[in-house]
Amino acid sequence: MRATYMFGAGDVRVVDAPDPTIQQPTDALVRVTRACVCGSDLHPYHQMPPTEGGSPMGHEFIGVVEATGAEVATLVPGDFVIAPFAVSCGVCEFCRAGLQTSCVNGGFWSDAVLGTAGGQAEAVRVPLADGTLVKVPGITDSTDDPLLASLLSLSDVYGTGWHAAVKGGVKTGSTVTVIGDGAVGLLAVLSAKQLGAERIVLMGRHEARTDLGLELGATDVVAERGAEGIAAVRDLTAGGSPIVLEAVGHMPAYEQAVGIVRPGGVISRVGVPQYEDAPVGFGSLFGPNITLTGGPAPVRAYIEQLLPAVLDGSVQPGKVFDLGLSLEDTPKAYAAMDAREALKVVVSPW
Repeated sequence: MRATYMFGAGDVRVVDAPDPTIQQPTDALVRVTRACVCGSDLHPYHQMPPTEGGSPMGHEFIGVVEATGAEVATLVPGDFVIAPFAVSCGVCEFCRAGLQTSCVNGGFWSDAVLGTAGGQAEAVRVPLADGTLVKVPGITDSTDDPLLASLLSLSDVYGTGWHAAVKGGVKTGSTVTVIGDGAVGLLAVLSAKQLGAERIVLMGRHEARTDLGLELGATDVVAERGAEGIAAVRDLTAGGSPIVLEAVGHMPAYEQAVGIVRPGGVISRVGVPQYEDAPVGFGSLFGPNITLTGGPAPVRAYIEQLLPAVLDGSVQPGKVFDLGLSLEDTPKAYAAMDAREALKVVVSPW
């Protein structure tokens, strides 16, 4: 089969790879119908050391079950499924608590321990299929692209934006600031709106993206960064934002969050941190009683909750996909996102 591998920073190739097979009785084989490139895929794209064998890429995909192991009880060939970005068993203490990203039996895609490959491919072996995959009835080859894009968003970015808002404590009447106008930040805006936020300030400086943010529920946009951006948000929120959703992962975004959060407020981080040390001492978080929360989103815990509104079209998180390419053109998808020529790229195997 054809699959996307990264061989070093900026070196993405679509290569011939072994066809996946059932290896454990709890496995399923999924024929990928849509995958995508994530903003977090750009981190290795910028800094991965050269490697001879390459690393399989992609952790967001939807598709159709082609085969199942003997112990798979909830899926049969022909089922359409959403694959969350984490593999999870569904039965351990963390899965039962809705924290599938800490599953004691699971892991992630492109995981050497689990033996998983990447989702930017024609097919994928899914371990622990009963716990990992979410079946969606009624989806066929004739389902329209916008709905498929919204279903694909449930594999990561929509659930991650939702997680940011939930961990931040967004509720009816909340004032929220979202840092970052990428796909996760925009879907954090949508999530905050769904949860009843009254004022949603979006910090971003790419007009096409912030315009979409306004469509998804933002009430204000702040394009400035640094001290100027902090001052603008503090002015809009009468002294600081009670809830800050940080969807970038770089230190300047974290510093913005610390600068704009109100005493007694919450910073919810879902941008994958690209730093090891962050201010948490008396002068940053401890003194003003700031809560720091967030983490890798257990999107598996949210899919069933978010799915009905996606299926009936009342929410359309798939709007964050603004470019579609074939699997063979996946390297162009990385380049387009890296150059900010695309917000998020959906990849089809044909």
